[in-house]
Amino acid sequence: MDSNWVGWAHFQALFESNNFYRILRNSLLLSLYQIIWGFPAPIILALMINEVRHMLFKRLSQTVLYLPHFISWVVLAGIVMNFLSPSTGIVNHALNAFGFDSVAFLLKPELFRSIIVSAEIWKEVGWGTIIYFAAMAGIDPTLYESATIDGANRFKKMRHITIPGISATIVILLLLKLGNILDNGFEQIYLLYNPTTYATGDVFETYTFRIGLQQGRISYGTAVGLFKAVIGFAMILLANSMARRISGKSIW
Repeated sequence: MDSNWVGWAHFQALFESNNFYRILRNSLLLSLYQIIWGFPAPIILALMINEVRHMLFKRLSQTVLYLPHFISWVVLAGIVMNFLSPSTGIVNHALNAFGFDSVAFLLKPELFRSIIVSAEIWKEVGWGTIIYFAAMAGIDPTLYESATIDGANRFKKMRHITIPGISATIVILLLLKLGNILDNGFEQIYLLYNPTTYATGDVFETYTFRIGLQQGRISYGTAVGLFKAVIGFAMILLANSMARRISGKSIW
């Protein structure tokens, strides 16, 4: 109660900081890449697995694809580092076999976002299919029977029955993704980035950690976190409104 009220001082310092626009750009670009590449991945995978008719292979595939979700980011980051190691990594061994020089992938700022998005997809794509499988289970099977009688092939059934049947789920999950557009995930970035990749890898979560905890600027770190939360709230309102106007489906 005896602390002085500083008003907007910390927010002013944030907006005037040389790091602000770099961090904002990194956070938005990383989220954009995750939406473009990561969001459709479980949808496509769920549609593909749904078309498999051999039940044993289908169940085995689902189990194998779910497993990375249960690996912690600490372990998975170690796996990524070993795969991409310039001296012992399997990726560089493959490059060397084709006559190319070894590449220090984790020291290349221009490659960092691609590595993060690829690792995220590898870890979560299988687990993300569960929601879409649940949505597919709610589709009336008589629709498929009618389509078969009408001569529809598998692709047409997928296009005209399966995808429209899960469209509401897709819209809701996309809204949630857009609402968290500045949430890039702390663990995977913190475990894989380094000072050489700050230019493209430093985001709000890692910046808040360094400023708020490592440097002890708790008030300033709180202002950064509050700014991120306000932007996220505004984004989910905007996305919900756009989805309702375009598709007629929304969270509320």
